[in-house]
Amino acid sequence: MGPRTYSRRLWPALILATVAAALLSVAVGSTAIGPARVLAALAGHGDPVVRAIVVELRVPRALLGLMVGAMLGLSGAALQGYLRNPLAEPSVLGASNGAALGAVAALYFGLADAHPVVLPLLAIGGALASLLLLFALAGRSESALTLILAGIAVATLAGAGISLALNLSPNPFAAMEITSWLLGSLEDRSFAHVALALPPVLVGAALLAWDGRALDALTLGEDGAAALGVRLDRTRLRLLLGVGIGVGGAVAVSGAIGFVGLIVPHLVRPLTDRSPSALLWPSAVAGAALLSLADAAVRVIPTSSELKLGVVTAFLGVPVFLVHLLRERRLW
Repeated sequence: MGPRTYSRRLWPALILATVAAALLSVAVGSTAIGPARVLAALAGHGDPVVRAIVVELRVPRALLGLMVGAMLGLSGAALQGYLRNPLAEPSVLGASNGAALGAVAALYFGLADAHPVVLPLLAIGGALASLLLLFALAGRSESALTLILAGIAVATLAGAGISLALNLSPNPFAAMEITSWLLGSLEDRSFAHVALALPPVLVGAALLAWDGRALDALTLGEDGAAALGVRLDRTRLRLLLGVGIGVGGAVAVSGAIGFVGLIVPHLVRPLTDRSPSALLWPSAVAGAALLSLADAAVRVIPTSSELKLGVVTAFLGVPVFLVHLLRERRLW
């Protein structure tokens, strides 16, 4: 495969957008704090209350927005390249729904109250279990269509489990907690959540970025990729493990957030040579910027209570995705 090429403005624009989004995420909130006071708090000076708000609440939230957005964007780009399907994202293979089911089980049975690490572990376990079921349903087939169909079945089964948990909730408060989590949010997160999410996100990102060359080879089809020496079974294993571990860890701290992995590769693709490998890291950076901006938006939109992040990404994602789908459909 030839060298990856990017538009000259891609990386400067992505870096600028990500830095601006991170700074905005730290600067905005329900409490008005001027830029000078924010900088003083970050430097360890100024009012102790302002330092607590900025350092203990807003900085972890900003970091999680970057991490979760990057993981979702990277996962979407990797899956779209592997499946050769512009509609692919983590939920296509059932990973998001499996992770959500694991987290809902932790909330439903009260396990999340036992220790903070229980919820992310069950979310990752749910994602990996969904992928094991996916392997069982797909068998030895290396067809992208088979994986998509099996993924739809797994996602539907996990969704049914979530609905069952809501239906059988022991009290309205448990149902409200589960529903709130399913809508997605980064509110009231701390550095403990950052520490919980960082290891699985790093492992998942490393596994997904490993197969850039294999994803490029797969544009020639399974037979063409195999002829170029790509081990399709190992590629699929690394990709599915990367999605399961990375998305499971991200979903555990953010709740269910959709559309980021779907639309980000479409936003980035026109500024690259359209090869799958060229989309991976730009999609990760763009996903970090997009989710951070969306999280800043939920804090400044005037409402009686803070909007859920998953709701905002859905409203942003659907029209943007449809516009780009109509523009780019002839190029796929």
